[in-house]
Amino acid sequence: MTGKYCLITGATRGLGNVLVRSFWEAGANLVLVARSPGALDRVASELDSNPAQKIVRAAVDLALPDAADQIASIVQANIPHLNVLINNAAVQGPIGPLWNNEWRAWLSAIQINLLSPVALCRSLIPGIIKGGGGGSIINISGGGATSPRANFTAYATAKTGLVRFSETLAEELRPHAIRVNCIAPGAMNTAMIAEVVDRGAGAAGQNEYAQAVKVQREGGASLQRVADLCIFLASDTAREITGKLISAVWDPWASFPEHVGELDESDIYTLRRIVPRDRGKTWGNDQ
Repeated sequence: MTGKYCLITGATRGLGNVLVRSFWEAGANLVLVARSPGALDRVASELDSNPAQKIVRAAVDLALPDAADQIASIVQANIPHLNVLINNAAVQGPIGPLWNNEWRAWLSAIQINLLSPVALCRSLIPGIIKGGGGGSIINISGGGATSPRANFTAYATAKTGLVRFSETLAEELRPHAIRVNCIAPGAMNTAMIAEVVDRGAGAAGQNEYAQAVKVQREGGASLQRVADLCIFLASDTAREITGKLISAVWDPWASFPEHVGELDESDIYTLRRIVPRDRGKTWGNDQ
């Protein structure tokens, strides 16, 4: 990552904090995005001083419609070009059956989890293209993108949309050598898990609640492994990997460069419709 400029949203807590530390230790220059100027200052002060690296703070609320334009202005004013964009910031959104959800909270979750990453890509991609040399966009997906997630409609809808958006954008950016991938991080022990526990089984459902309690008790998925996957996808080693949804926990992503041709020519690690033939059935019209 030495010499590269990386923007990380949600940079002050949970996975974002681990991403900041990992990319800094790998030699990257950082643009840190979060709502609180004080929290951004705290995170920056915890990094080892290195005059060869630069930190830019962007205290912007991603819930605001013009957040992407604000961030793009800060980027243009402070760094020569952007190489890596990591859309990490997310909110849980309302928990419980859709008809009981507070509508403004539902819309806010869609704004932060889906529309904000889309807007940031739209605003920042021209600068990545102009910088030359390609680049990497990494969108953090989450629960509900690959299977239904009852009582979390806003979160699941946004994350599913983010995955298909990423697949589509990856095709648009192929001519510019900019790859776009999503990461399924697994159930991490963060504030979002605490929200599920706080709401209880009555709102979240017994299975979701039990899983959240287990994650709190046992620690959940490794945040560092997610950060390692982000560094891998941002590195030149992964320059031919694009348009994929990759599990940090389960997928053998370190070996992907050995299978670039197979990945590029298939729908492996993508969202697709399942037809009867895929499950060995003969009663469909897809033969």
